[in-house]
Amino acid sequence: MLPIIVHAAENFCLHQLRLPYQRISNPSKKRTLLAYIDIEAYDGTFHRVYIGCDDTLIQTIAETFLGEEESDEQTLIDMLLETTNMIVGSAKVLAEESYETSMSIMTPFFASDGMSESDSEEIQHLEVEAGEMTIALKRL
Repeated sequence: MLPIIVHAAENFCLHQLRLPYQRISNPSKKRTLLAYIDIEAYDGTFHRVYIGCDDTLIQTIAETFLGEEESDEQTLIDMLLETTNMIVGSAKVLAEESYETSMSIMTPFFASDGMSESDSEEIQHLEVEAGEMTIALKRL
């Protein structure tokens, strides 16, 4: 399941943000805003998908979509929730089209500033220009 979501996140970087990315294994310890969305897989299992962006990346996203060079905290949180919805929504389409499986997605929620290793079972980090994105998955 995580590879589908990472693929959707990579597509988001390339096609929505128009920015290059690379997978990284050692993310920096910068402050990260974190949102999650629950999904139900075709086999009836439930997972929680976490999407996190550091301040630099989420501000870049807000500037891209809203034209704001400096956004307030609530706008950044709203943008993170929308980003989470777009990435996981895209993963749902990818799952159906490319992987011949399906999933149902719920509503995204703001989690906090950052995540602990116990919050996820699988995790991938992307470096997007000067910012970083975390994509993680945990079975519920």
